[in-house]
Amino acid sequence: MSPAIELVDVTKRYGAHHAVRGVSLTVEPGTVFGLIGPNGAGKTTTLRMLLDIIRPTSGTARVLGRSPRDGGPALRRRIGYVPGELRLEGRVRGRSLLRHYARISGPVAPGTIDALAERLGLDLNRPVRTLSKGNKQKLGLIQAFMHRPELLVLDEPTSGLDPLVQREFLSMVREARANGQAVLLSSHVLSEIQQTADQVAVLSSGRIVAEGDVSSLRLGRVRHVRARIAGTEEGVRTTLQRVPALRELAIHPADTSLHVSATIDGDIDPLVKALAALRVLDLDLESRDLEESVLQLYGPSEGREEVRRA
Repeated sequence: MSPAIELVDVTKRYGAHHAVRGVSLTVEPGTVFGLIGPNGAGKTTTLRMLLDIIRPTSGTARVLGRSPRDGGPALRRRIGYVPGELRLEGRVRGRSLLRHYARISGPVAPGTIDALAERLGLDLNRPVRTLSKGNKQKLGLIQAFMHRPELLVLDEPTSGLDPLVQREFLSMVREARANGQAVLLSSHVLSEIQQTADQVAVLSSGRIVAEGDVSSLRLGRVRHVRARIAGTEEGVRTTLQRVPALRELAIHPADTSLHVSATIDGDIDPLVKALAALRVLDLDLESRDLEESVLQLYGPSEGREEVRRA
C-alpha cells in the first residue's frame, strides 16, 4: 500500500523568502501524523501544497498516490480539509451548506451529518452567518469528516472549540485512524498531538528540525516551576542547583519567604526530592506552551544542516 502523503525535498519560495525549505515526510494510511512548530514555521504552507492551493517551487509531492497538481477534483474528493482560517458566511442554514458540500465531495452515508452534529453540539438549522467562531469550526469539521475520506488534512482544527468539544474531536480522529484513514494534523495544542499522533515532525523556519514520536522529542518535558519557600537564599539556591535539569533559576526575597522561579527540562523526580528537603509554602508547575517548548529544545533552524530523528 502506497503512502497517503509523500513529500520529498519540497521547497516553497516567495522571491528571496523561503517559506518551506527542503521538507521531506511520509504519512502512512491508518496513522495520525502531527505537524507542529512556532507561528511562521511553514506548517500551513506545507498543508496548502498538498491540496494544490499553492504549488511548490521545487521538490516532489504525492497525495494518495497522485500528484496534487494533476489529481484534480477526483483526488480532492478523497480528502477532507479544514483550513487554518475557516471563513463561512451567508444566509444559508448549516444543513443546506453541508448538503451542498456533500454533492461536491461525494456520497455521505445517511444519518452521518446529523450524528456528527449531535456529537459536536451543533444546531444545523441556524443560518451560517449567525454562528459563533466555534460553531463555524464545528461546521468545518463536519464537512471534512462526513464523507469518510481516505485522508484528513486538518490545520489548527480545534481553534475556537471548548474543551468538551475538543475531546470529542480527538475521539473522531482516533476513530478515523481505526478505520484506516490517514490524518495530517497541524496544531499549536501539544496535548492534541500527545493524545493522537503516531509520529510528529517539528518545523522551524521552514525546515523539519526533529521527527519522531512525542515522547522521544521531549516536547512535554519543558515546564515552568514557581514556588514560595521558607529559608535562606543561599540554602535554597544550593539545594536547587543540585537538580541537573533545572534552568533559569531565579530567587527573590519576599517578606518572610523566597519567591523561586525556574524551568525544568527533563525528569521531575530530582526536583521533587530536592523540594522535600525544603519548607515549601506554595508550588506551581505548568507546561510551557508549544512554541516555547519547540524553541527551548531546538531553537531557530536557520543554517541547520542536520535533521534530528528520534
